Amino acid sequence: MRKEIIPALIVSLLIPALMSAQSLKELQAQQKKYAEEIEQTGKMIKQTKQDEKATENKLNLTNQEIRTRKKLIASINNEINALDAEQKRLRNERSRLEYELDSLKRDYALLVQKTHYADIQQSPLLFLLSSQDFDQLFRRMRYMREFAVYRQNQVKKIEEVKADILIQSDLLEDNRKEKASALKTQQREKDKLASNERKQKAMLNELKKQEKQLVAKQRQQQKKIDELNKEIERAIAKQVDRKQQLTKEQELIAGGFAANKGRLPWPVAKGYISGHYGKHQHPVYENVTINNKGIYIQTISGSDARAVYEGEVTTCMVMGSTYAIIIQHGNYRTVYTGIQKPYVKPGDKVTAKQNIGKIASNADEDNKTELQFQVWEDRNLLNPELWIAQ
Repeated sequence: MRKEIIPALIVSLLIPALMSAQSLKELQAQQKKYAEEIEQTGKMIKQTKQDEKATENKLNLTNQEIRTRKKLIASINNEINALDAEQKRLRNERSRLEYELDSLKRDYALLVQKTHYADIQQSPLLFLLSSQDFDQLFRRMRYMREFAVYRQNQVKKIEEVKADILIQSDLLEDNRKEKASALKTQQREKDKLASNERKQKAMLNELKKQEKQLVAKQRQQQKKIDELNKEIERAIAKQVDRKQQLTKEQELIAGGFAANKGRLPWPVAKGYISGHYGKHQHPVYENVTINNKGIYIQTISGSDARAVYEGEVTTCMVMGSTYAIIIQHGNYRTVYTGIQKPYVKPGDKVTAKQNIGKIASNADEDNKTELQFQVWEDRNLLNPELWIAQ
């Protein structure tokens, strides 16, 4: 019975340690991801016009950096809490082992006192020769052998527990150092966040002073965007109206596209959603409403747009100073606008993550590099955020 209990006890002690280690590992991976996102946003900020003038683009990038930094700080807080819990567990485990060691030492001392150990140690031969008969001699010989083995096992067990205590002490010290490092990182990120928020407030105040001119500019831009989106809608409507029955290959592609809802790769290698799908209040001006037919993803200057799934390019049309690319995936279509230089043409077959064009950087908007991405099912416009991996 005891042999069955011991392995179960060991497992029960190990599970919390493994779970804690896994949790810390996941938190540290999460923090690395957030740090990389902040670094990417920092690069985008450096690519804006390097002057003191506040722009919507600089404000949006600063807002994004603040959002990500808050997530990073929250993740660090979770790591510190996990380290505290692990520290408590390590202390409890060390206390348990120290208690076990004291218990083993007491039991060992008591065992020695209540046996013939002293007689055996002083004169093993005399202990044997003083036997009254052969049976007692044999029993004493067997007892000496068994006692020697038991003594060795007890000493070995005491040494093993001592070694375990040293391991727990080392782990506890590592935990203390890791927590101290996390606390320093937390304070550093809090200082940077405070700096970001001061910049955010200053830019917001400056933009508010220019509200009349900037609102007029925003409305002109929205009018152009609406016109471009109508062209896309007309182009897709024509394709849907004249489409023939889907081939077997197109049906398979459509099925695969639908099956990957929520798991499709992003249409850029790195970036963040700078404009969400649907109607939203402008982040600066209360009386301005934005209506996005897709999502806007801002990225680093020089970045490429990429197909989110395999399919066939059906359209590559000029829209103002840039291009729009439409890719068919059976009865689904994805649209990529804001392309400076297309790498594909109508009729080309593309694969998932294949680069399809260089994204334009807009000098009139503080060198913003932004892609609009839409998803359609026949004539129905869908929310792209529900389709790409989050």
